[in-house]
Amino acid sequence: MISAGLTGFFTSLSLILAIGAQNAMILRQGLARSHVFWACLFCAVSDAILIALGVAGFGLATERFPALPLILTIGGMGFLVCYGCMRLWAAYKGVYDAEMDGRAKPLGAVIASLAAVTWLNPHVYLDTLALLGAVSVQYTDGMEKLVFGLSAVTASFVFFFSLGYGAVLLAPYFKSARFWRGLDVAIAIVMFAIAFGLYKSVH
Repeated sequence: MISAGLTGFFTSLSLILAIGAQNAMILRQGLARSHVFWACLFCAVSDAILIALGVAGFGLATERFPALPLILTIGGMGFLVCYGCMRLWAAYKGVYDAEMDGRAKPLGAVIASLAAVTWLNPHVYLDTLALLGAVSVQYTDGMEKLVFGLSAVTASFVFFFSLGYGAVLLAPYFKSARFWRGLDVAIAIVMFAIAFGLYKSVH
């Protein structure tokens, strides 16, 4: 039982540690001190849903709908490129008064962006549904499988809230437009890199 819990926690943690689209957006929200709790909660709950579906068996969905991975990949590429361009445009304009003053952007806009980067990103499905689902197959006992899934979900909550509120603690030290411009350029590069990886995966 303990083994299943530790495996679920650290497997999930290792999959989301890399700086990806979700993480970059949570980091930015934390540094902007804008709707941090709700942003972290949305990503963690989304992961929890996907992890539950993965442990329950994502393979069945792809067997019934073979085109699903390709559709998700194309949609993910489109969103990542658009969001990367938006961050480059923001860096070009260099207007960061709201970020430096800690003024919140509309919660609806923040959640909409996080929803797109979460649910249109095939890497999220690969990590939570496919990989975690595959690892969970080794646990045939119902209770062990449940412990594995709950531990994986716990890792997601711990990670996102640590990232969001860890960034909040650093926010007072980042009061320059130059920093925000650099952060937006870095986020754009991450988005383009992920999109390019998706493009290569279908060619």
